Amino acid sequence: MSWLEKLLPTKIQRSDPADRRSVPEGLWIKCPSCETVLYKTDLEQNQNVCPSCGHHHRIGARARLNVFLDAEGRYELGQEVVPVDPLKFKDSRKYPERIKEAMENTGETDALVVMGGAVHGINVVVACFEFEFMGGSMGSVVGERFVRAVHAAIEQKVPFICFTATGGARMQEGLLSLMQMAKTNASLTRLAKKGLPYISVLTDPTMGGVSAGFAFVGDVVIAEPKALIGFAGPRVIESTVRVTLPEGFQRAEFLQQKGAIDLICNRKDLRKTIAHTLAMLLKQPVDAVV
Repeated sequence: MSWLEKLLPTKIQRSDPADRRSVPEGLWIKCPSCETVLYKTDLEQNQNVCPSCGHHHRIGARARLNVFLDAEGRYELGQEVVPVDPLKFKDSRKYPERIKEAMENTGETDALVVMGGAVHGINVVVACFEFEFMGGSMGSVVGERFVRAVHAAIEQKVPFICFTATGGARMQEGLLSLMQMAKTNASLTRLAKKGLPYISVLTDPTMGGVSAGFAFVGDVVIAEPKALIGFAGPRVIESTVRVTLPEGFQRAEFLQQKGAIDLICNRKDLRKTIAHTLAMLLKQPVDAVV
């Protein structure tokens, strides 16, 4: 026994460093904007918006739908449509392997979740992209679910809303993925002919074939603050044109200045803002919306 151990009171418990429990991973998140260390639960309760600087962290499709739609009367559409591999595509890995991994990581069967419900009592059909599923890429399943969502809105005579968070078309489905651009826009044309509103909400990121397709054709186009929005990424554009791009290029604020989007709205205000917008488009009393 060392002299230090002799001096220590007998009632003091001394634990072996090997027995100390390590702090569980994933409890804390550093904000990429202000570098504040945030408790994950507090961040989620704040709709994944940094309480220090207002940076909008990415949020999952179901988490977004959960806070956006009224609690009562929700139902899911198109969940029976699942991806296949008609081209037998393989790059560094087989396409079915990538799909299986994405399903296991996200709990979703593809990159678009569609739900019907209400926002402040106004019945709607909402489509929401899950970016964690293969970068929110648009393949045949995303296109089919989108079209079914629009058709459901037409049948029920209710507005249609889409939250985009995507890298664009899914390369593993080749031309089939690009055909979804025409397919989805054709369905929106039918929606417009029925006089039903379509609100497009662009979140970080909205790129590629989705931005070139249906993302900008909404009756009202809303974006979250500082969302990356465009077709090709800034680095690709700079390397192609060999010109330094202006600060904030392809961010929501830049696009609003150029007239490409109508409104930038904080995530926590989206539900109320969209409800008021729908009330005006449907010529309902605005005061009816809380």
